Amino acid sequence: MRRLPQIALLPDGKRLHLQDGPIDLVVEAKGRDVDVRSAYQAAAERFTGLLDELCGELALLRSAADPQHCALKGVVARRMHAAVAPFAADGFITPMAAVAGSVAEEILGAMLRAAPLDRAYVNNGGDIALHLGDGEQFSVGLMDRPDRYGMMRTMTVDSDMLVRGIATSGRHGRSFSLGIADAVTVLARTASQADAAATVIANAVDLPGHSAILRVPANELQPDSDLGAQLVTREVRYLAEHEVERALEAGAARARMLLTSGLIEGAALRLLGETRIVGATGIEASASHAFQGKTIEHMPQA
Repeated sequence: MRRLPQIALLPDGKRLHLQDGPIDLVVEAKGRDVDVRSAYQAAAERFTGLLDELCGELALLRSAADPQHCALKGVVARRMHAAVAPFAADGFITPMAAVAGSVAEEILGAMLRAAPLDRAYVNNGGDIALHLGDGEQFSVGLMDRPDRYGMMRTMTVDSDMLVRGIATSGRHGRSFSLGIADAVTVLARTASQADAAATVIANAVDLPGHSAILRVPANELQPDSDLGAQLVTREVRYLAEHEVERALEAGAARARMLLTSGLIEGAALRLLGETRIVGATGIEASASHAFQGKTIEHMPQA
């Protein structure tokens, strides 16, 4: 029997909450009331059973992605593979690196097939799929660290921009990281692309072999981790200023390569209070107190 997820409007009456196991979505649509209702109904229907679909192919989803061939069958599973495939030839990566963004894309797609909307987003724990009609905007607060409140930058995504996906990765987030970045937020044309690229760039912010960085096998922390025995970062002790700069530059170099290849539209990298911006226009530096009285519609959390 198919398991039923939790589906309910949030107290504001405007946003829809969908939760099933580890998948936790916040959805908001703007448009005619009848269209918003139709979109929310479609989101709920598509969400029901989606986790079971993914679990049915979990072994393959947790395996290293083949850069050329995909044996996965499900629509979301294949989207996950497509998002990570450009990185698979360069190092170890599994389709799970794009799961949150791919799920967000799937739910947003169901909503847009059901009804015309002026604007909509699906936020999957900080990885966001966006729809922006003509003249619409979406404000984003970029986090200092995924595990605590504190914005380092803000930006507005306009409808005439190519950005329709936002994702954040780093060693403090829900998933393990091979690098030492506190947070890397990526802007891309789709949420699945942003999700995969954020993982790759966050992994690249690193100082391999540095004695101040504690790493342990991922499967010692989580036996079923898709990273297996890969060493993941658990603690970063004191780093000199030039070392922070070197780690950030390693990540920024990777981000610039992805920008040039068209895989991302921009990125913000954060490590121990220092920030690098690559490619993204319209990102303004701001301290947390500067947001008093300003509405930020989204703050990536993971």
